[in-house]
Amino acid sequence: MAKAPLLQLSDISLTFGGDPLFRDVSLTVQQGDRVALVGRNGSGKSTLMKVMAGLVEADTGTRTVPPGISVGYMEQHPDISGFATLGEFAASELDAGEEYRVEMVAEGLKFDPGLSPQTASGGERRRAALAKLLAEGPDLMLLDEPTNHLDIQAIGWLEQQLKETRKAFVLISHDRAFLRELTRATLWVDRGITRRQERGFTDFEAWRDKVWEEEDASRHKLDQKIKAEARWAVEGISARRKRNQGRVRALQDMRAERAAQIKRQGTAAMALDSGPKSGRKVIEAEGISKAYGGNVILHDFSLKVLRKDRIAFVGPNGVGKTTLLNMLMKREAPDSGTVTHGTSLVPAIFDQSRAGLDPDMSLWENLTGDRDMRVSGQADQVLVRGQPKHVVGYLKEFLFDERQVRAPVRSLSGGEKARLLLAKLMARESNLLVLDEPTNDLDIESLDLLQELLDDFDGTVLLVSHDRDFLDRVATTTIAMEGNGQATVYAGGWSDYRAQRAEAAPVAAEPAKPRGKPAQPGAPKPAAPKSKPKLSFTEKHRLEELPGVIERLEAEIAKLEGLLSDAELFTREPEKFRKATDALTKRQAALSEAEEEWLELAEKAEA
Repeated sequence: MAKAPLLQLSDISLTFGGDPLFRDVSLTVQQGDRVALVGRNGSGKSTLMKVMAGLVEADTGTRTVPPGISVGYMEQHPDISGFATLGEFAASELDAGEEYRVEMVAEGLKFDPGLSPQTASGGERRRAALAKLLAEGPDLMLLDEPTNHLDIQAIGWLEQQLKETRKAFVLISHDRAFLRELTRATLWVDRGITRRQERGFTDFEAWRDKVWEEEDASRHKLDQKIKAEARWAVEGISARRKRNQGRVRALQDMRAERAAQIKRQGTAAMALDSGPKSGRKVIEAEGISKAYGGNVILHDFSLKVLRKDRIAFVGPNGVGKTTLLNMLMKREAPDSGTVTHGTSLVPAIFDQSRAGLDPDMSLWENLTGDRDMRVSGQADQVLVRGQPKHVVGYLKEFLFDERQVRAPVRSLSGGEKARLLLAKLMARESNLLVLDEPTNDLDIESLDLLQELLDDFDGTVLLVSHDRDFLDRVATTTIAMEGNGQATVYAGGWSDYRAQRAEAAPVAAEPAKPRGKPAQPGAPKPAAPKSKPKLSFTEKHRLEELPGVIERLEAEIAKLEGLLSDAELFTREPEKFRKATDALTKRQAALSEAEEEWLELAEKAEA
């Protein structure tokens, strides 16, 4: 028996600014559906969801919701004016006596229902909007980036609620782990076309790549056919062309079809330059503590950060992750203990509050007004990793078009603001990146590219994020801040931390054994009855991964040497020759460093 539809869109088309955002979109959401709505930033996902919610009216087509079916939408920027508290807003559509539902949801989402809208942050307002939707429990929930501004614990709570619900939902999120865990079908918005696959997000990327491969093959065939027909039209005898006007018209139709095809948007041209190499020791914190009044943020914490470490800081919102980062960067002094920086540090900081952007200034002004990017005497140029570049050209590399260049930053979406801040960050050389919530609002392709850049980055990375998948792919060490001043160091990313934490938990049937102070990167382990390697968590993890790093570098060097063995490459493709030569030099240096590092760690392990 077929499921009854909850929502149906038929032949929906919508145009903004002269360009069609959607063309002839038809879709149905049924009872029990758990749908991922995916697409690039700017593809129209949020607008399509607003059409589904009935908040945006399409130019053509119809939206149908059967009588008695309720559709709820989580607002990104809810209007809370007229309400005394966030809780009053969240309970505004509930029947009398059902306000307890908001209290239950508020506990899981970690927001205060008694907070005044006048003092609430944007994140608190968003959590109130999410609480409102969950408390109301409509037949169909439309959730646009519900995990933004939630910490990992709250994301886990929300994930469990959505797993257990019988309600249908459509979900927009950049959080891969969240999407993989929850979705059973995927709606993909791509250049005005909406496709559906009856599989969850786990299979999305393979499906997307297959569609694009088929599209490229079809385009290639069309190009070859156009070339062949064009050659016939030029070389053919006039009389024959007159007898074959149908063939000429077919050629014109093929050219029109090719011209109408919309080019896929590329990924942002992000690049990182680590500049001068820092010393082997980057940061050393010894016995640092911090408290505000009676709230202990950190107690007697020590950490050694070495060059090329990727250290992630995780924990609930408000636990002090940013405070710890600020102390490590000497932007804030600890109450006790010391922080020492190594030599030749060139830091660059990505601020979660986007404080590096002036919302009232244009994109152009935000770049040209930055003293680190300013080119003397050139109002339309910015300095990008030491080289002058036209400001519009540089912004295009980060997927901004010319219409946006003079627009105020406040007009940008969250993902666009993140890209602009990354453009500022990546314009300068840096061997120490401090990234405080860089993943918020970035689309999946941009996250992939950022992860690849961090993998190849020759410097050190300190990272705060609630994106579990991103943490797993980037972090080599995780520092878990769990409240009451406690911060514990674990090897690996989020999944490694969770596994080690589970292993460390005492078994109920046995008395808990006393545990020593957790090891810190760079600190020796406590003495044991038998001689054991005196390696820190980070060093042990690095020793295990280095053989794979060395093998990969050797394979890349062999490939580049094979490319450069072509004697005619320099004459035929000088730019390709230059890039290959530069890449070979960098990889040979990286291989030498990796081998030296492996020897040092192996000797230390055997000591």
